[in-house]
Amino acid sequence: MSLWKTIFATGKPIIGMVHVQALPGTPKSTLRQEEITEIAVREALLYEKCGLDAILLENMHDVPYLNRDAGPEIIAAMTAVSVAVRKAVKFPIGIQILAGANREALAVALAAGLQFIRAEGFVYGHIADEGYMDSCAGELLRYRKSIGAEHIALLTDIKKKHSAHSITSDVSLGETASAAEFFLSDGLIITGTATGKEVRLDDLTETKQHTALPVLLGSGITAENIAKYWSLADGFIIGSHFKKEGIWSNPLSELLISKFMKKVTQL
Repeated sequence: MSLWKTIFATGKPIIGMVHVQALPGTPKSTLRQEEITEIAVREALLYEKCGLDAILLENMHDVPYLNRDAGPEIIAAMTAVSVAVRKAVKFPIGIQILAGANREALAVALAAGLQFIRAEGFVYGHIADEGYMDSCAGELLRYRKSIGAEHIALLTDIKKKHSAHSITSDVSLGETASAAEFFLSDGLIITGTATGKEVRLDDLTETKQHTALPVLLGSGITAENIAKYWSLADGFIIGSHFKKEGIWSNPLSELLISKFMKKVTQL
């Protein structure tokens, strides 16, 4: 059985983003570790209460991000958050550590008992906000093997948002999906051009035609547009739409989450 089916037994998982508050040492950091952890636990519990299938922890407030270079203070802080959240909720938990710190995310996931990571820069290189980011599949899969973390799924972005892909302009999205599958990804994530931006329906169709892996949508999903993606996509990662006023950095809105999950139930 695939890791995807082991983690997400039925249906199309709705995965809520927990944007962990700015961590120690980052420019926007203002809170103590205890406060950061408390907020993350509170958001995780709200998602569980509203019936989501999983959550994804991410250090999105740590702007500007370092390119595959998360310091020990970030890893320690994310581990503390992850352990506390894991104790608080029962559903699957994933983690992403920005930017592109995929080995570190795997290590935290293993230590905290998480089920998956979101990995960027898995196949092919691209220009990210942080500069050039090379592919990492070979190193990452070997690292997962070496630390005994093969039960942790790698959900990998392809042609990801906030990036320029001119250096691979002769490689289609479908070909990129095929390459990620060949390099042993456990699931693919496609996005719009930026946080909160819709995925092009043609991109979803093309990706599905080139891979047998599950394909998740990682940006721009709302209660108003999810119906048009429902029949094709295998899962959805929701962040901005669950926040007050639809702004990713705002607190969660239980009203918006409940409205969205009601629509999912109807679908």
